[in-house]
Amino acid sequence: MAVFDEIAEFVAILPASRAIAGLDLGTKTIGVAVSDRMLSVASPLQTIRRVKFGADARAVLEIAAARDIGGLILGLPRNMDGSEGPRCQSTRAFARNLSALTDLPITFWDERLSTVAAERALLEADTSRRKRAEVIDHVAAGVILQGALDRIAVLQRG
Repeated sequence: MAVFDEIAEFVAILPASRAIAGLDLGTKTIGVAVSDRMLSVASPLQTIRRVKFGADARAVLEIAAARDIGGLILGLPRNMDGSEGPRCQSTRAFARNLSALTDLPITFWDERLSTVAAERALLEADTSRRKRAEVIDHVAAGVILQGALDRIAVLQRG
């Protein structure tokens, strides 16, 4: 399919009644969250330990197939001033390479402060330090995906 810079273009080709997945790409892990079929609620799912691109992509696409995912949203780690650094370039490269392996549409969501928001939510839930370390990546993916879902809702209302 394609990689879209604009979420509106992504939404325009999303298949109806299919969930979407949000990914928080880290250097060592990939946090994964999934939406419901109505595209209203994001749920943290799991964290994939990164190995190399082929294995990472296979793990993401296996989740997508098992959950009948209709599209992928990758957190784009912009700098606080909005500029794009090496981590953004790495995320864009992952998206380009992944798009060669799947027909799923892919787009990006500004993930600034998503890990901070996830950490805050886990602290408020009185989650232990060890448990936070285990779940932070997929909780951050949930924060990323929920932000995108909220924007999609606005776009769909027109």
